[in-house]
Formats: sequence, C-alpha cells, structure tokens
Amino acid sequence: MDWSALTLSIKLGLATLLILLPVGIIVGRWLAYQHFFGKSLLQALLALPLVLPPTVLGYYLLVVFSPTQGLGRWLLETFGATLVFNFQGLVLASIIFNLPFAIEPMQRAFAAIPREIREAAACCGLHPARVLWKIELPLAWPGIAAAMTLTFAHTLGEFGIVLMIGGNIPNETQTIAIAIYDRVQAFDQQAASIMAFVMLLFSLLTISLTYWLSARSEQK
Repeated sequence: MDWSALTLSIKLGLATLLILLPVGIIVGRWLAYQHFFGKSLLQALLALPLVLPPTVLGYYLLVVFSPTQGLGRWLLETFGATLVFNFQGLVLASIIFNLPFAIEPMQRAFAAIPREIREAAACCGLHPARVLWKIELPLAWPGIAAAMTLTFAHTLGEFGIVLMIGGNIPNETQTIAIAIYDRVQAFDQQAASIMAFVMLLFSLLTISLTYWLSARSEQK
C-alpha cells in the first residue's frame, strides 16, 4: 500500500472540498432561485466536466496553466509561481473539474425548498443571511452533504486530469489512482490489487452514503 499517495489524495480531496463547499452553496443557491437570460448556457458550462473527456479538459487546463502563456505566464511574471507539476496546480484543476459534482446537488437541494417557507420567513422580518443559516441550510443539508461526498470521492479517483497537470511526482503529485497505474506498469500485481480493493470499498461506501442522503432529502 502506497500510504504517501493515499495521504496526498486525501489532502487534495480535503483542500478541494473546503473551497468548493462555500462556492457550491453560493452558486447552487443562486442558480436555484434566480432566472435570467443565459442561465441554461451557464449551467451547461458548469456541467461540461461531466461529459468532457478528462484528458481533453486536462489538456486545456495545461495550456492555460502553462508558464509560457495566459494565466500561467501572468502568475510566473507577477508572483514567480507556476501551476503545473505541483500540488497547487492540482488543487485548482481539481476545483474546476469538480464544479458540477459540488454545485448541481446543492442546486437541486435548494430548489426543493418550498418557496412559501422562504416567503414566510421574509414576512417575519428575518434577515436573508439568517434565513439561509437557520432555515435553508438545515433543509438543504442532505443535498449539500451528498455533494461534498461525491466531490471528495471523485477527487480521490481522478486520473487523467491529475496526470496531465501534475505529472507523476512521488510525494508531490502522485495520487493513489496514479500509484495504482504505476504498480500495474511495474507488474506489481499484489500492491496494485490492495490499492484497487481499498478504492473499490471506498467508492462503494461513498455511493451508498450518497443514495442514503438522497433518500433522506426526498423524505423531507
């Protein structure tokens, strides 16, 4: 078992989760309540990582992050930082390809809250921030928790984008998915089997938890 790769994957998953939790709540709630021109196009752009091959998305991110052009060049010239082949680049890439996993479940959770409840709270004089904290978040919590679970699990299992942006640097960008690939390439079937079995169990538990949270959400 490659514990350093597993630790790095967990670290990446937690960093992605901590950033996407508030982003998902803000954007998901906004999309659930607002209707505006171009909303469908915006939702399609946010959902693009669901259908776009990871290597394609990884390629475009690699182009954008490249220190020779665009955002990557600006970061290098301004801050002396790069976003390729390091953990910081992996986090940013992970945030981008996990956007639909974080936003869409939260959007559905907020959309499922009856409008009458929010209107009644407003009529009682509650501040919008208090309505969000005391009423909306508790009601949408199963959907939020499901989004967090899916985001974390998807981060641990991602391969293509991680390899494109981070490469395969031990203790720096080598995640558990890449470590499994390496073990297979080295014909170390025992190590690959152990790591793959751990990921299989984790994925099964994640899916079970997601379905349970969805069922709880539907019962409310």
